[in-house]
Amino acid sequence: MNLICEQCETVYPFNPTRARCDCGGPCRVAGAPAFDPQRVEREELSLWRYQHAFPLPGGSGRVTLGAGMTPLVAAEWAGRPLLLKCEYLNPTGSFKDRGTAVLVTALAAAGVERVVEDSSGNAGSSLAAYAARAGIWASVYVPAHASPVKQAQIAAYGAGLVRVPGPRTEAARAVLAAADAGAVYASHVYHPLVHHGIKTIAFELYEQWRRAGLDDGGPAAIFLPLGHGSLLLGLVQGLAELQAADCIGRMPRIYGAQASACAPLASAWQQGSSQPVPVEEGETIAEGVRIAAPVRGRAVLAAVRRCGGAILAVAEARTRAAQRRLAHMGFYVEPTSAVAVAALDEMRDRLAGTAVVILTGSGFKSPASG
Repeated sequence: MNLICEQCETVYPFNPTRARCDCGGPCRVAGAPAFDPQRVEREELSLWRYQHAFPLPGGSGRVTLGAGMTPLVAAEWAGRPLLLKCEYLNPTGSFKDRGTAVLVTALAAAGVERVVEDSSGNAGSSLAAYAARAGIWASVYVPAHASPVKQAQIAAYGAGLVRVPGPRTEAARAVLAAADAGAVYASHVYHPLVHHGIKTIAFELYEQWRRAGLDDGGPAAIFLPLGHGSLLLGLVQGLAELQAADCIGRMPRIYGAQASACAPLASAWQQGSSQPVPVEEGETIAEGVRIAAPVRGRAVLAAVRRCGGAILAVAEARTRAAQRRLAHMGFYVEPTSAVAVAALDEMRDRLAGTAVVILTGSGFKSPASG
């Protein structure tokens, strides 16, 4: 296996301690194993049932808190059938646990003892938990304005909490300085192993869809919140592996949802651009997608075009209303999750078939407002 920079195409031998290229660009894993339905560990009721598809060093022990196998629940939205993938029920309260479990397993196998990360909250909470599980010291750089609940969760796991004043980009700048000084950067944005954990959402959807006896075509569309794009890219990678293994015949349309106050990818989509459009980091209750300069933005736009989806911008009022409505249906999620459900209303008259929405983070992280 090798690592290939997506920016300058430099090739490196596979090394789990390398999060990015020397040029600063993100990397992908070349020659990684892929999904094989015959190799699923049927007795394992976590994401580790798919370990055969992870690019891990030989003999790696599993760093696990039991993430994965989250429920896929049937519901209805505006009179249409809907399936909700409840990722907020993962151990630390978000989908981030999938990527973190695989990444920290690889870092622990490599003998890493200290890591740094930057996060608006969920990724930092996840890293803090899994690092504690593995006996690795973690320092997490967060925007000072990040949810106090998420900051408290990070600190509770024993990680170092570094509060950085200013917009989200300042926390990213601070952690890059720490990484340049020699710290191992366990980045949920740059590190390609994260996508290999997240792709298990696609594998689970495939298995759950079949067990439920739904049509063989699979979901017509999948809606998800979109910030840096790790969730979307990991999901698309998993779906591509399913297609290559002849498990699914077509790719569902993927719809990414951004907050109108900070929507560089939605703006690019509207303009037909292949690159994110520079925007101001506006205020939004959906702090998980408050990303003005997504690192993998070009790859996200290309992936959405390939699968015939779209990227939508959602107003704050619609996000608040969707969060309240979900709670009244029994699903208590943070505003970032509600952005994706609110985007359904934008596409309601153009959708055919059943849609899946990925509910990414727990409402206990960021209590419902309004």
